[in-house]
Amino acid sequence: MRRRTLLAGAGVAAVAAVAGVRMRASGGTPLVLPSAPPGVERVERRFSAARGREVDFYTAVPEGHGAGRGLPVCLVLHGGSKRPGDFAGVGLGRFLTDAVRRGSEPFVLAGATGDRLAWQPDGADDPQRMVREELPAWCAERGFDSDRLAAWGWSMGGYGALLLAETFPGFVRSVAAFSPAVRPGDAVFNGVAKLAGTPVGLWCGRDDSLYRNVRDLHEALPSEPSAGGYRDGDHHFGYWGTEIPDAFDFVAGTLS
Repeated sequence: MRRRTLLAGAGVAAVAAVAGVRMRASGGTPLVLPSAPPGVERVERRFSAARGREVDFYTAVPEGHGAGRGLPVCLVLHGGSKRPGDFAGVGLGRFLTDAVRRGSEPFVLAGATGDRLAWQPDGADDPQRMVREELPAWCAERGFDSDRLAAWGWSMGGYGALLLAETFPGFVRSVAAFSPAVRPGDAVFNGVAKLAGTPVGLWCGRDDSLYRNVRDLHEALPSEPSAGGYRDGDHHFGYWGTEIPDAFDFVAGTLS
C-alpha cells in the first residue's frame, strides 16, 4: 500500500492576522483561519473496492489528542472543487483544534475522494458505499470510535451528506450541510422525511445561487434544523470558514 503523509500547514502561504491566519479564498474573499495549531493531519492512498480505484484518505485529530484513539468521527464529504489533499490548506485541522479549545468535546475528521459523482452510485463506482462501509473500517484501523459517526459536507458534499443520512437512517448521529447543492424534486427532497430523528444543521449564504433551494429544503424538513443559519455570503470557503466553528460545535455535541 502506497502512503503519503501531509503535515498540516506545510507549504501554505499565509500571513498572520489578529484573528488567526488570513488566506485568499475563491473570488478574492478572505478565508480567516483560527490561530490554533492543527494536530496530526494525514493523507494516504487507499484502494476503495466500492469505487474500484485508489483514493486519498484524509484524517485530522485535534492538537493534544495524540493519534485520536477512541475519539468519534465526523465524516467529511467534499464539494466539487476541493479534494482531501486540499483539506489542510483550508484549515480543517486548525478549525478542529480551535473547536476543542473553545470547549467542544474532541472528535476526528475523516474523508476520502468521491470525485464529482454527487456521492451517489454511478454504475460500479459507488462513493456512497465507500463512505458507508469503507471509511468507518479505515477509521477503526486507526483506533477511532467508528460506532459514533456524524457527517458534514459543503455544496455537492452537503447534498451527499444529507443523502447519506436519508439512505441509511441512524447511520450518523447528525448531519451538517453547508450550501448543499439541492433542488426541489431531487433525491434529497424526495427522501427528506427519512431525516426525522436525525439532528440536521443547515447553513447557506444569502448571496449563494442555491439559497432559495436551501430555504425550500429547510421548510421541507420534518422538524426545524438543530443548528445553522443564513447570513451574507456566497458559495466559497470565504463564507464557509465563518460557519465551520458553529458546525463543529454542533457535531461535537451530537457525538459526545
